[in-house]
Amino acid sequence: MKRVVDASVAVKWYVPEPYEQKAGRLLESGDELCAPELILPEFGNIIWKKILRQEITEKEGQRIITESVKTNLILYQHASIIKSAYTGATLTNQTVYDWTYLSLAIMLDCEFVTADEKFYKALEKTKLKRHLLWIGDV
Repeated sequence: MKRVVDASVAVKWYVPEPYEQKAGRLLESGDELCAPELILPEFGNIIWKKILRQEITEKEGQRIITESVKTNLILYQHASIIKSAYTGATLTNQTVYDWTYLSLAIMLDCEFVTADEKFYKALEKTKLKRHLLWIGDV
């Protein structure tokens, strides 16, 4: 099965957080995990913030970044999805960043797994629900 994941899910593969076991199961599931290239700077930014908040050390952050590039995540360029991401964002008042992941899931006709509760709740009662999967439901 093919699934799109965002940085809110990927960080749970390395840092103890709510739903980390669900995220780990997803990583070990054998599913084809995909993401737009946007996941790389977003993931790095989350790790950087965790260092600033002293939730992890700089050394742990370096290790996590090094390990993260070894995952079998299939990355997609933005050119094929930016127009639909922009359109979706303007129609729903959600960010282009979040819509980049959802647009990829729509293009690939699969689910987008997220731990971004605000984004998920904003769209869970729309026709887009078939492309959205809350991390807690994995």
